[in-house]
Amino acid sequence: MTAPLTPPQPPHRPSPDQQPPEYQSPHPAWQASPPAAAGAGGSVGYQEDGPGMKTELREAGVIALAMALGGLLLGVLWWWLAPEVPLVSDSSAVYLKDTEGEQAIGVDGTFTLLALGFGLVSALVVFVLRRRGGIPIVVALTVGGVVGSLLAWRLGIWLGPTQDVAAHAREVGRGVTFAAPLELGAKGALLAWSLGALVVHLGLTALFGPRDPEPDPYAQSPYGAPPA
Repeated sequence: MTAPLTPPQPPHRPSPDQQPPEYQSPHPAWQASPPAAAGAGGSVGYQEDGPGMKTELREAGVIALAMALGGLLLGVLWWWLAPEVPLVSDSSAVYLKDTEGEQAIGVDGTFTLLALGFGLVSALVVFVLRRRGGIPIVVALTVGGVVGSLLAWRLGIWLGPTQDVAAHAREVGRGVTFAAPLELGAKGALLAWSLGALVVHLGLTALFGPRDPEPDPYAQSPYGAPPA
C-alpha cells in the first residue's frame, strides 16, 4: 500500500509575541498616536488670531474719523506757519513784489512737512493702541490721511487772505504790499499724510509687531517627537 498524498503544510509563522526583539516594531500601527484634533473651524493646528472682522472694521472707522478731524488742526497750523507771498498793485495790474522770492515754495513745503509730521504721529498712536497691522488699518490710514489733508487745504484757504485779489488790491491802494491768497501749488502734498503714516506704521509693525509662533515639525507626526 502507498501512503495517501497530503499537501505540504505552510511554514509556521510565529506570532508577534514570539518574534525576536530585533524584529519587533517599536511603534506598532495600532499604537500610533492619533493626529491632532481639528479646531472649531475644521482645520488642524490653526486658531483664530486677533480680533474679529467687525471689530477691525469698527476700529478702522474710528481711526479714519480721528484723522479727518485732525485735518482741522493741520489747516490751522498751515495757515499760521506758512509764509506770506507779497503782492503789489499799480492800479492796473497786480505783481509779485519779490519776483525771486521762494515764499510760494515755502507754502507748499510747510504743508508737506506738517502733513508728514501728522502721518508720523498718527501711525505711532495707532500702533501703540493696536499693536498689529491688517488691511482695515492700512485702508483707514490711507483714507483718513487724504480726507484730513483735503479738509486742511480748504480750511487754510478759507482762513487765509481773500481770493479776490483785484478787490483786495483796490482796497489797499496803489503801491501797498498785501498778502496773496493761500494756495497749494503742489497737489501731491495732499498724499504726504497718508504716505508718511503708512511707511511709519509698516516699519513699526515689522520691528515691534507680534511674531507668528514657529510651527512644530512633530505636531502632525503620528509617532511624536524622536527620543532624545
